[in-house]
Amino acid sequence: MPTQANYAALDGLHTFPRLLFNHARTRPNAPAMREKYLGIWQTWSWSEVAERVRALACGLSELGFKRGDNLAIIGDNRPHLYMMMTAAQCLGGVPVPLYQDAVAAEMLFVLQDASIRFAIVEDQEQVDKLLEIREQLPALEHIVYDDPRGMRHYNQTFLHDIHALMEMGRIHDRNHPDFLNGEVEKGHYDDTSVMLYTSGTTGKPKGVCQTHTAFIAAAQGGVQVDRMGADGDILSYLPMAWVGDHLFSYAQALVAGFTINCPESGDTVMSDLREIGPTYYFAPPRVFESLLTSVMIRMEDAGKLKYRMFHHFMEVAKRCGADILDGKSVAFGERMQYALGNLLVYGPLRNVLGMSRIKVAYTAGAAIGPDLFKFYRSIGINLKQFYGQTETCAYVCMQPDSQIKFDSVGQPAPGVDIKIADNGEVLVKGPMLLKEYYKRPDATAESINGDGYFLTGDAGFLDEDGHLKIIDRAKDVGKLSNGAMFAPNYIENKLKFFQYVKEAVCFGANREQVCAFINIDMGAVGNWAERRGIAYAGYTDLACKIEVLELLRECIEQVNADLVHDTMMADSQVHRFLILHKELDPDDDELTRTRKVRRNFVAEKYKVLIDALYEGKTNQFIETEVKFEDGRRGKVSADLKIVDAKTFPIAKKAA
Repeated sequence: MPTQANYAALDGLHTFPRLLFNHARTRPNAPAMREKYLGIWQTWSWSEVAERVRALACGLSELGFKRGDNLAIIGDNRPHLYMMMTAAQCLGGVPVPLYQDAVAAEMLFVLQDASIRFAIVEDQEQVDKLLEIREQLPALEHIVYDDPRGMRHYNQTFLHDIHALMEMGRIHDRNHPDFLNGEVEKGHYDDTSVMLYTSGTTGKPKGVCQTHTAFIAAAQGGVQVDRMGADGDILSYLPMAWVGDHLFSYAQALVAGFTINCPESGDTVMSDLREIGPTYYFAPPRVFESLLTSVMIRMEDAGKLKYRMFHHFMEVAKRCGADILDGKSVAFGERMQYALGNLLVYGPLRNVLGMSRIKVAYTAGAAIGPDLFKFYRSIGINLKQFYGQTETCAYVCMQPDSQIKFDSVGQPAPGVDIKIADNGEVLVKGPMLLKEYYKRPDATAESINGDGYFLTGDAGFLDEDGHLKIIDRAKDVGKLSNGAMFAPNYIENKLKFFQYVKEAVCFGANREQVCAFINIDMGAVGNWAERRGIAYAGYTDLACKIEVLELLRECIEQVNADLVHDTMMADSQVHRFLILHKELDPDDDELTRTRKVRRNFVAEKYKVLIDALYEGKTNQFIETEVKFEDGRRGKVSADLKIVDAKTFPIAKKAA
């Protein structure tokens, strides 16, 4: 794996603009990007993308964009937004993608912190957000929009249609034909190529400055391990502000040359996935959880024959499917059963999920439960876990083919060195590390130790085969009052394997026992209730039904029965639980925009419920303020029932 020092020798392709223009020279007619618009897939070749990037970069320059400027990018995955990233990099600027579903007030901190002068947004909705807070953004000079619908009556001179910007850029390019080439040549491999803000689970988000070198190294490592080629396809639908999308849909696409496919909208992702049939797929665990939930809901509604056939062959898959995928030895009878299951169940299921052509699928962003992981591999989907952080370009560990362990995140990726600190924290070093936190030298110094290792904040260990096993976030790992380990995320992942559980938050540090909050999955539990004739008025009403509490008790007791056989976590069986009266929501600050639980915030906000769980109460009234999408506020209240779950005796360890 090349290091930072020798990137300049890689045929001059050491920045993303150089990679783009090289594809345009060497394979001009190959498809680079697709977008579904009004039901029709539009395609841009590499030469067409390069021409538009050139026009956009020259247009930005004409507006006054210069080396060192930061460009905010806000919107769903759109080809022009990806092109704008490269255009900014051509001029030595830095793209700063923001989460498109954030409200204006949430965007304000990042826009101020990054001193944003220029912004490219998707549509009228995002323009309105910026106009709402523009008085608090004195540095903001220009806003470019991609979709002109609804913009006819906006007459502010600082608003620009992206096509008008491109025309301006083409004129500039004709008048100064050597300008952009000169700017691209000035680009250095150690320049900051993108600034991605952390999710801010414990405080204000920090701007992570990553270089061209870092992301190109991470992209090359992934391409090398999984033998990705230029003939591949990826569906780009996850937030552009998330490090995973930037690695897979931007960096790896420019390194390997495969095609980026942008769905028509968030609502059409599944149908667009089936149409494209990508060879390469990436999703956080919550997406795989949601897909499994939808499958299970459909099977609940299937006829008896289909239902029995599905569950019979899923048992076969559970026994041998993953071994067959890994090329391991499997008995002839089992192999024949699996082949029949592939014809009748697994193949049609992969097709329904849009995963018939997938060569490799990845999940990262949070730990995935081993049961969920095994389910996908057992039906023939080459799902792997990918481990990393924003500060490491999402690149620390990978799982090579035939070396998959369901309870590990894989081996160190090419070029990465991993060390376990005395306190169990995972430390990593390699070319993919952040350059700095933007305007935060104190935070940069705290994140990297004297030996150059980044402190991940995760607790884990390396097993005898060199595979890294993550226990939990180091700050979340604690001990029960009897001294046994308590790793909440580990238990929560087991609970979320059930299609009825959308989110779980476990408590137990320094306490005698573990208790849990549960968010039910409205679709799965609603379907279950309707099939049993149980009427309900909405989420809160459904969550309070006795039948639903009993359903969740069964799920939790199954987890407890599994935990009792885990030597490290047997003491962490869930003793009591309640179903929250509302879904945890990023708009209520309970989750980050990447849907990670803000554990401390939730514990403080619902302290009365935690106290009730541990004081032995059987119910507790609560009233909670919520924010609606249109900005209004309201209150949700309920008298929540608290349920005891069966726990299992722990076998005494042999002396």
